Amino acid sequence: MKTTEPKQPAELTELLNETSIFEWIKNSADALGLQTFVIGGFVRDFLLKRKKETKDLSIDIDIVCIGSGITLAKHVAKSYGKANNVFVNVSIFKRFGTAMITLEDAQTKQKIEVEFVGARKESYDFDSRKPTVEEGTLEDDQKRRDFTINALAVSLNGETYGKFLDPFDGLKDLRKKIIRTPLAPEKTFSDDPLRMLRAVRFASQLGFDIEVNTFEALSTQKERIKIISQERITTELNKIILSNPPSYGFKLLYQCGLLELVFSEMTDLHGVEYIDGKGHKDNFYHTLQVLDNVAKVSDDLWLRWAAILHDIAKPATKRFHPKVGWTFHGHEDKGARMTPAIFKKLRLPLDAKMRFVQKLVKLHLRPIALVKKTITDSAIRRLLFEAGEDTDALMMLCRADITSKDHSRVQRYLQNFDRVEKRMAEVEEKDQLRTFQPVIDGEIIMKTFGLKPSAEVGKIKIAIREAILEGEIRNEYEEAYNFMLKEGKKLGLTKV
Repeated sequence: MKTTEPKQPAELTELLNETSIFEWIKNSADALGLQTFVIGGFVRDFLLKRKKETKDLSIDIDIVCIGSGITLAKHVAKSYGKANNVFVNVSIFKRFGTAMITLEDAQTKQKIEVEFVGARKESYDFDSRKPTVEEGTLEDDQKRRDFTINALAVSLNGETYGKFLDPFDGLKDLRKKIIRTPLAPEKTFSDDPLRMLRAVRFASQLGFDIEVNTFEALSTQKERIKIISQERITTELNKIILSNPPSYGFKLLYQCGLLELVFSEMTDLHGVEYIDGKGHKDNFYHTLQVLDNVAKVSDDLWLRWAAILHDIAKPATKRFHPKVGWTFHGHEDKGARMTPAIFKKLRLPLDAKMRFVQKLVKLHLRPIALVKKTITDSAIRRLLFEAGEDTDALMMLCRADITSKDHSRVQRYLQNFDRVEKRMAEVEEKDQLRTFQPVIDGEIIMKTFGLKPSAEVGKIKIAIREAILEGEIRNEYEEAYNFMLKEGKKLGLTKV
């Protein structure tokens, strides 16, 4: 740890004016005689001028003091609440020695979450990431931080208010755009292996490089990730997926060997196989390009997951044919069947979000197929019916799936998509198929023929639906009703 006084960044003259809460914390800290500092992400993001990216979100502020963070939180909440005539709740987590208050800043009207903790030092057992915690100094607390850029601190006490404390040259790393650990990276990552994913996540979010020794430690310590819960791993994966461009984070994960341990299905996509001089594209890098293409047009996490999984079954469906070369027939259907198991394994939600991803994986080849042949209304109807309200998302994924070094080829395909989307809009306007439901439902069928729920009812429903999608009848009551009677007659049914 260096002993020279860090240079005071000029920007810090503005940092403490960002929110009035710092003045309240200062007053409480001085009243209690506690050395107190704002530390970590708030300082880092201010110096990076990232506040505009999160202006609609809550501001997260980490406060560390030499003493009881819980006592300080209670004092701040009481004094702030009394002066502003509001109740400020203090959430206390005794096990961790932390407390949190949430309030609306009187100055900016923005929601603020402030976490208070006493400075501490930590030691770890090899088989656990839960540390033994002791009271410590500010230096002890900065040593336990994951990266130098997250160890930046600013004093909130009266005499030293605004003083910058940077014992690990985090500001220099910030300027040079480097992710580096305060202590030896092997120890930092062994103590808390989640920090390895956080290193990649911060690099991906900020567009930073990972310092050489730090990156090497990702490889040597990668097996330690196995002691981390899947939920925490997936949280970091999702943050990488939401970074821009997300491919950078995945390339780092692959290069250090972590991706194989946390998401092996994706590393299975890597590589090119040749037989008789015929090879296929590297589906790992193709998938990353599709993911980046989607990221350019959407911030939706689940659409990005659909990009990741759209070709996930290609390794399982890869076949070589002497005449046509490599094929991946049915990879869209198998990929859709794989999606629930992958979501379950990664502890992703098994709800409408999963079904959305599954649907896009299953349908992602359908619009591409339409550009290769004469487009019939029935083909358009079927696609609109199956995609439903997710049609726009599907088309974004399909456009993103057109990747080639041949720019003119990409442009031709995109122009074909323009033509398909125009036809889709025409058919949609006419038939309203995104919210399509046949006018004749099961209740009408059962009442007409005096049936109970049965296979016959299902067959008639399917026949009506298919007739509408094929354009044989319009989705209007009289036409559909007469068609139902004919289908019932084929099954030996009569109207009651």
